[in-house]
Amino acid sequence: MKTQHALTRLAALLLATVAFGATAQDKKAVSPAEANYQAGGSPLVNEPMYQSTNPKAPPMTQAEFDNARKIYFERCAGCHGVLRKGATGKPLTPDITLGKGTDYLKVFIAYGSPAGMPNWQTSGEMSEKEVDLMARYIQHDAPTPPEFGMEQMKTTWKVIVPPAQRPTKKMNSYNIANIFSTTLRDTGEVALIDGDTKQIINIVKTGYAVHISRTSASGRYLFVIGRDAKINMIDLWMEKPDNVAEVRIGLEARSVETSKYKGYEDKLAIAGAYWPPQYVIMKGDTLEPLKIVGTRGMTVDKQEYHPEPRVASIVASHYKPEFVVNVKETGQTLLVDYSNVDALKVTTIGTARFLHDGGLDSTGRYFMVAANQSNKIAAVDLKEGKLAKLIDVGKIPHPGRGANFTHPKYGPVWSTGHLGDETISLIGTDPKKNKDSAFKVVETLKGQGGGNLFLKSHPKSQHLYVDTPLNPDPKLSQSVAVFDIKNLAKGYTVLPIAEWAGLTDDGAKRVVQPEYNKAGDEVWFAVWSAKNKQSALVVVDDKTLKLKQVIKDPRLITPTGHFNVHNTQHDVY
Repeated sequence: MKTQHALTRLAALLLATVAFGATAQDKKAVSPAEANYQAGGSPLVNEPMYQSTNPKAPPMTQAEFDNARKIYFERCAGCHGVLRKGATGKPLTPDITLGKGTDYLKVFIAYGSPAGMPNWQTSGEMSEKEVDLMARYIQHDAPTPPEFGMEQMKTTWKVIVPPAQRPTKKMNSYNIANIFSTTLRDTGEVALIDGDTKQIINIVKTGYAVHISRTSASGRYLFVIGRDAKINMIDLWMEKPDNVAEVRIGLEARSVETSKYKGYEDKLAIAGAYWPPQYVIMKGDTLEPLKIVGTRGMTVDKQEYHPEPRVASIVASHYKPEFVVNVKETGQTLLVDYSNVDALKVTTIGTARFLHDGGLDSTGRYFMVAANQSNKIAAVDLKEGKLAKLIDVGKIPHPGRGANFTHPKYGPVWSTGHLGDETISLIGTDPKKNKDSAFKVVETLKGQGGGNLFLKSHPKSQHLYVDTPLNPDPKLSQSVAVFDIKNLAKGYTVLPIAEWAGLTDDGAKRVVQPEYNKAGDEVWFAVWSAKNKQSALVVVDDKTLKLKQVIKDPRLITPTGHFNVHNTQHDVY
């Protein structure tokens, strides 16, 4: 009881102050959606690391330390960084934490803080023993994962089917342009699904928790990257599409892309790593690693050195032979000229910190990228090679690739939803014919709630679909909001996607990532439950907003992202 009273007094003291040097602007509540998003597990939890001993830190057994490290990389590294030097969250290094002491840190972890720390114990996510464990753990030196250079990459590189042994023409009858690549998150696989027949073509073994699928410029090859930084190259011309090459470019990653500029189609691939912080350029037909470039450097705002600037999204420019590489923690957008890999030229554009996902506008000239914890969208002019504008939006924008459509009043717009609030920001993208509305929020729509991950439209559709899979309310996480582009003022229509799936168990049934087929007349959704629960894909008729088909199969385990080959190939979203 005495301990509990002491914790309560400390909690009151903590919540009356600003924890860990936060400023007044940092005082913001953390929604359950944000906490769920930031607490995503890291593949580094299972990697061997170098561990030094700090004699000033509270004692821990090896078993306790190993357990704490596991918890940290499963729940904390996404915010505070692999080295605990701070990312979107505050630094948690011993020079700071030792002075705070174990009791203070226990309260900080248990109750959270106004600066953005989730309340791990009072929310039920951690036990009292785990909180004590973590309070001691963060006073020790952070374990350091190994680097991952060319020697390590070459040991993982496999050419399963050499280019000379691959088909010289398409060997199957599939409508390749309408194939969907669906991530089966917890099994380390992707499902290739025929968009015409709705039948599974193949379940392909990949890395852990595939983050994205990308199509080569020709449409022949599909590239997927897991969170464990493993890239798989799938040949869609084979009688049964499957892996033809693979490589690991680090220990944790999120992004992969291929060269798309005229004359360089399918020549090169690129991937960006979270750890080590670097990007890697590879041969486009074999994934042989050619060039590794580190991203450690100075932040765009304070010009301070950051040891762990993770590579977030990468897109291929259609205007120049360049990859657009976004470095999260430093807020730098890099235009990497790949015309001569041996003499690489890189244009560095300062945008805003905490860069994340993004996509091209409808013309392909402007890259729109979310600086999520900065609550901004950066518009980068890929033709001129410069920042066009920084645009203030809602709380924690998370556009995926965004959604392009023509607004009845403001002309072409690109849109983003948000993790932290229910708004959808529409940003003008036509500085020629609609100069007054260019690169500013021209309209803010109100959706169902926070917790949005993806939104989508299509040039042949009059609808905008917005998901909310991370909202704590099941009614919202299991449905989607649909806006009529021609009449945005009337609000949204709710489609009960999870209900339409007809799943009989008690899974979470989170509805995630609307994706159109090639024709733009169907929209596919993943109904995502746990590994031991039933999941499904739901196909909606875009014209009528009625259920068209449900795809169920015991092999569809934890489906999350899915990517249509044609739309991904041509940046249609």
